Amino acid sequence: MAALAGLPAWAAAAAPPPAPAPTPLTTLESIHDLSYAQASSGLPVAFEATVTFFRGYRHNLFVQDGATGIFVKTTTSANLVPGDRVLIKGTSALRFRPSVDSSDVTVIGHSSLPNPMPANFDELVRAEYDSRLVTVTGIVRAANQDMPSSAHARGATLRVLTDGGDVIVELNSADPGALNGLLDAQVAVTGVAGGQFDGKLEETGVVLHASDLEDIKVLKQASTDPWSLPLTPMDQVLSVYHVNDSTRRARVSGIVTYYEPGSVAVLEDGSKSIWIKTRSTAPIRIGDRADAIGFANVGEGFLMLAASEIRDSGMQTPVSPTSVSSQAMSSSRHLFDLVSMEGQVTSAVREAGQDEYVLLSDGYMFSAIYRHPNTGATLAPMKEVPIGSKIRVTGICVLENANPFGHNVPFNILMRSPDDLTVLAKPVWTDVRHLTLLVELLIFVVIAVGARIWFVERKVRRQIAGLAYVEQRRGKILEDINSSRPLAEILERITELVSVKLGGAACWCQIVNGARLGNCPLDEKHASLRIAEHPIAARSGPAHGAIFAAFDSYTTPNTPEAEALAMGASLATLAIDTAHLYSDLVHRSEFDMLTDIQNRFSLEKHLENLIHVARQSAGIFGLLYIDLNDFKQVNDVHGHRAGDLYLQEVAYRMKRQLRPGDILARLGGDEFAVLVPDIHHRTDVEEIALRLECCFDQPFTGEGYVVHGSASVGIALYPEDGTTKDSLLSTADGAMYMVKQTKPRPRTRDQESARRDLA
Repeated sequence: MAALAGLPAWAAAAAPPPAPAPTPLTTLESIHDLSYAQASSGLPVAFEATVTFFRGYRHNLFVQDGATGIFVKTTTSANLVPGDRVLIKGTSALRFRPSVDSSDVTVIGHSSLPNPMPANFDELVRAEYDSRLVTVTGIVRAANQDMPSSAHARGATLRVLTDGGDVIVELNSADPGALNGLLDAQVAVTGVAGGQFDGKLEETGVVLHASDLEDIKVLKQASTDPWSLPLTPMDQVLSVYHVNDSTRRARVSGIVTYYEPGSVAVLEDGSKSIWIKTRSTAPIRIGDRADAIGFANVGEGFLMLAASEIRDSGMQTPVSPTSVSSQAMSSSRHLFDLVSMEGQVTSAVREAGQDEYVLLSDGYMFSAIYRHPNTGATLAPMKEVPIGSKIRVTGICVLENANPFGHNVPFNILMRSPDDLTVLAKPVWTDVRHLTLLVELLIFVVIAVGARIWFVERKVRRQIAGLAYVEQRRGKILEDINSSRPLAEILERITELVSVKLGGAACWCQIVNGARLGNCPLDEKHASLRIAEHPIAARSGPAHGAIFAAFDSYTTPNTPEAEALAMGASLATLAIDTAHLYSDLVHRSEFDMLTDIQNRFSLEKHLENLIHVARQSAGIFGLLYIDLNDFKQVNDVHGHRAGDLYLQEVAYRMKRQLRPGDILARLGGDEFAVLVPDIHHRTDVEEIALRLECCFDQPFTGEGYVVHGSASVGIALYPEDGTTKDSLLSTADGAMYMVKQTKPRPRTRDQESARRDLA
């Protein structure tokens, strides 16, 4: 009524009454029966149900009432457990099926769980028991602990082979020791039926959500411990492969949007599209309606049809491509769709099997690819597109993964023919031919004008000299990138080059989570400057940062300004990506990948350097050679995973016993070495050797095992025991073996206990 205040009485009487608020849905069955359109409209709900599964840190809640189950996305902080009777208020939503969004969950009591329905793989993959409590029988093929987190309990994931296919079981919590006994066991798993999905929320697998190991009942233990199986030669592992596949063919129909004879086709029907792997080479026309038969398959998270045959109807009903942004493409919602995008060409290259154009669009870098037909005919020349041109490409969206919850997923566009590339705008005149024509025109004007000849000639010479200077500086930057000069120095030179192209404007770059480099005038005196920026794109993933330039506030943006910033951003992208690659290669060449300490190559380099320094200064230094005793038994008894963890812990303990200038390295297997510079006597090295041996006083513990280790340490002193790298290593190695043969091994805890019992 407040909305009608101040209106005449007749107007208030004529105004229609406000529409009544919709009545909340009060039963799970009424929500479950909503159409997709109704579920998407956010209808109010308020119902009671029983909790069957809750994972708080993911905000996932499944509830059931009678024979109906539903998924609830909630932000409740309540500690819900299966069997809790709850009152849920919220709104309807649409995911794979009608679901609920709610932040209001109230516990009103506790009851027994609904009786689980026995279910088989075919029923689950058809989602006949979606969100309901079911029991599935099968053989455990894999049982893995999830990654640890301080925020929630550590769960586990099982892969259970049923009569029909694999079922993934996600556990909220599990004892690591209990998981080992499940491999190859026949089990009955009780949990809430769910699914795996690709980026378009198409089902790609079956998932059961179980609370803990109590929901897994072992029906029959494995006949043999998997870790006691005889070894199989690596090149003969296929000899134990055996599959009984009763998968039926599926038939789909749609419009052909892509076809690569003998390899792949894509069919699209409305909002649906599917990747079809086929060896068919039959002539099929893009835009025709066609049927395909084949076998359902999932690869890299993508739903596809494999071993397929295609039949073209001959009816032409082409699909219009969907115009999308780079952000929408990176959200993985347009998988295998026919799309159209615009971008700026940064590079183009013809490879043996394809033409590739690398484009930049709104800070995202992607490739438009045309695969060469395998016909044996001579290829037509690659479609020439000047670098910097703005183009539109049409083709099939392909992604590196189909995670529906992923963000900034790398994507590419697969073109059907060179005609799928259209040039919208070419770059500005900067080639030699146009510059030559410009010079000739200026000379003609000079002759015609007469009096202005000297001024015009001087202007042309300055322009050419400026271009030559910029190209010379750009070439020097490329040389610096190739020679791996410091990244900060290269980025500063790039900002200087951009500043030159912009007539001396202040220019700088800001690296994400890094430094600000260049000439940045942002202070109170320059608050009124106009700032232009351009993202420094990465080959994949988010941008590395941005490059900026500052101009007087009365100026307006122009094309040369954008070109200069784009050139600087492109050089910065190349410099940063190259520096990251070089840093990674250097680390891999000098450090052991398992223990993250220096490797044999690095140790020998440091050893030769120490010999050179000691020879110049008449100094001495020590070399320790360390071999772990009975390491093979660790691998044989506890497995190679335990052996790797043991080596990592050994390296960590020894590193803590060394001085800041000492160098620890892994020579290979269970052998380590330590370089000990800055010593005065052999006793200095012997003291460090004793400290290293003490690293093994405390046992090494892991998941269900305890290792009582020890080591043998050999010592060599420069120049007393050798003056070359090989002689020092040989002497230290020999001393280590002498210790191993003569020094008594320390008793393990079990041996010491047995000795006391005999006494």
